[in-house]
Amino acid sequence: MTLEVLIVDDESDILRMASGILRDEGYSCRVAGDSDTAVAALDAGYPDLVILDIWLENSALDGMDLLRRIQDERPGMAVVMMSGHGTIEMAVEAIKLGAHDFIEKPFKADRLIVTASLALEAAQLRRDYRELRERTGAADELVGTSRALVQLDGILARVAPTDSRVLISGPPGVGKEVFARQLHLRSGRSNNAFVTINCAAMAPDRMEAELFGEEDAGSPAPALRGALETAHRGTLLLDEVCDMPFETQGKFVRVLHDRAFVRTGSEKPIEVDVRVIASTSRDIEQQLALGQFREDLYYRLNVVPVRIPPLRERRDDIPALVEYFITGSARTAGLTPRRISDEAMARLQTYDWPGNVRQLRNAVDWILIMAPGGADDMVKVENLPPDILENLPVADDAEEETRMFSLPLRAARAAFERRYLQTQVSRFGGNVSETARFVGMERTALYRKLKLLGINGRDASDSTDHRGADGLPET
Repeated sequence: MTLEVLIVDDESDILRMASGILRDEGYSCRVAGDSDTAVAALDAGYPDLVILDIWLENSALDGMDLLRRIQDERPGMAVVMMSGHGTIEMAVEAIKLGAHDFIEKPFKADRLIVTASLALEAAQLRRDYRELRERTGAADELVGTSRALVQLDGILARVAPTDSRVLISGPPGVGKEVFARQLHLRSGRSNNAFVTINCAAMAPDRMEAELFGEEDAGSPAPALRGALETAHRGTLLLDEVCDMPFETQGKFVRVLHDRAFVRTGSEKPIEVDVRVIASTSRDIEQQLALGQFREDLYYRLNVVPVRIPPLRERRDDIPALVEYFITGSARTAGLTPRRISDEAMARLQTYDWPGNVRQLRNAVDWILIMAPGGADDMVKVENLPPDILENLPVADDAEEETRMFSLPLRAARAAFERRYLQTQVSRFGGNVSETARFVGMERTALYRKLKLLGINGRDASDSTDHRGADGLPET
C-alpha cells in the first residue's frame, strides 16, 4: 500500500523538491501552497504524513494553527514541521503540540527521507498499541474491591495525571506492569507510546544500545532508535530496574537530569520528553546497602513509591479476578465460560498463590481447558488444577483426622470450629463482616467468637470511622 504525504509550504521550489524526493522513495504526494488549500486537502482525506511549514506567508492560518487543527482532529498523527528561520523555541513548541520532528530549510534529501520514515513508524506504533488495547479489552485493568486495591486506585487517580516518576515494588506476578500501564493510560500521554525495557532479560552489553539507540557516524545507514526515542512524549517502564548494569545506571542518571541522551556511537545530544516508571521485585534497599544500585538513581526514581501486595494479602479480590479472567479468555481465546462452585472458590481463596495474579490467570485458563463438562456444568473442587489441590492444607488429612477422633466431642467440635472459622476469615481477607454473611452468623457474635478463639480479623474497628462493611458501628 502506497503511503500518502501532504506537503504544505508557501515556496513552490520547496514543494517541487520535497515531493520529488519523496515520490522517488515510493510515496504518493499532494501539495498545498497556503492554509486554505491545505485545509481543503485535509477535509478531502487525511494523508499518512503531513510535512508542514511553520510560517505560511499570506495565509489565513500559519503552520502552528494547522498543527493544532490536525492534532485536534487526528491525535497522534504523523506531522513534521519545517522552517527556514527556525529557532529552538519553535521546535520545542511544535513538538509539545504533537509534531514528531522539526527540520530546517534547506534540507538534504537523506535528512527528509529519514525524518519522514521515522515519523510514519512512530505513528504506526501508536496505532498498533491502541488497536491492541481495544482488541484485548483493556486487559491491563486493576481488578478487585479489597482495601488494598481501593488504595492503589486512589494512588492512580492522584499520580497518573502528573509526570511524577514512580517506583513500583512487589513480588513477581502481582501486577507491577499492569499498574505502570494504568499510570500511562490515565495520563495525558496515553495517545503516545508505552515502552517496556526488561532489565533482567537484557544482555548487559546490549542495554545501552536498547535504551539509547546506536549509530555509525561513518555509515549512510540511518540510526537505530532506542527505547527512549521510541517513548518520546510517552512513558518508559524500566522493569526489574535493579538488574540494570551499574555503569548504565550512571548514564541514566544523566538522562533524567538533562532530559537528553546520546546514542551509542554518537556525540550529539538528543532531547527527549519521557515519563519514567521503574519496577522491581527485589529488595532495592538491600541492593543499595550492597552497593549494587546507585543512590542517586534510586532517589530520582523513587519520587512516588508504590507497593503492590501479594495476592495472599488480598484474597477477597480472587472471585472478581477469576470472573475477569474467565470473561477475558472466553473473548480472546474462544474458550467456553464456566461457573465456579462456592466450594471450589473457597479453595481458590485459601490457596497461598506463590505466583500471585499471574498464577491465578494460568489456573483459570487451565480450568477452562481441562475441567470436564460444558458451560452449564459447575466447576467443582476436584476439577481445580492439581498443583492447587496438592498444596492446599486439607482438613481431612490422616494426621488431623486421627487427632480429631482422639478428642472428646466438645474438644473436637471446638477444634473443627476454630479451623473452619480460620479458613473462612482467611478466604475473605480478614473481613469479619463478609465472613459473617457467608457462615450465617451475626457480625458482632462472630467478632466475639473470633476474639475468644484468638483468630485475627479486620472489620469496623480497623477503619477510620469505626464502622463495619455494612455501615453499622462496631460493638
